[in-house]
Amino acid sequence: MPTPEQLMQEEFMNHCAVRSVMSLVMGGGMGVLMGLVFGTMDNDAPLAGEQGKPTKTAKQQILATAKSAGQKSWSYAKTFAAMGALYSGSECVIEKARAKHDIYNSAYAGCFTGGALAARAGWQAAGIGCASFAAFSVMIDKVLDH
Repeated sequence: MPTPEQLMQEEFMNHCAVRSVMSLVMGGGMGVLMGLVFGTMDNDAPLAGEQGKPTKTAKQQILATAKSAGQKSWSYAKTFAAMGALYSGSECVIEKARAKHDIYNSAYAGCFTGGALAARAGWQAAGIGCASFAAFSVMIDKVLDH
């Protein structure tokens, strides 16, 4: 039998706002890590000029790579944070509204999230975002066996 503290913790974690904030923070953290990885690989400066002389010093190259990684990290962090908060928040609201815990919640939440993230690009992009994110959400739920 769970203790009162465990029951209180479970009740706290069942609030949609708490789930959304947690996903926002974890998504932002994941975005920072992804941005650091991809930002350091985004090196489009040639190492040598026409006559074999370096176009940038090592210090300039390191600073440029660090700046690129920082910019990518911030961009990815915002995107992953928004995606996590939208998805987990909408899934929680849908689950509470339907009073069921099944795979359709993931599909509906994925559709909402994909459509919302792609809405600025127009209706066609929103439709494609809805369908693709819903399919991805269902696939992940099947893989994780929820």
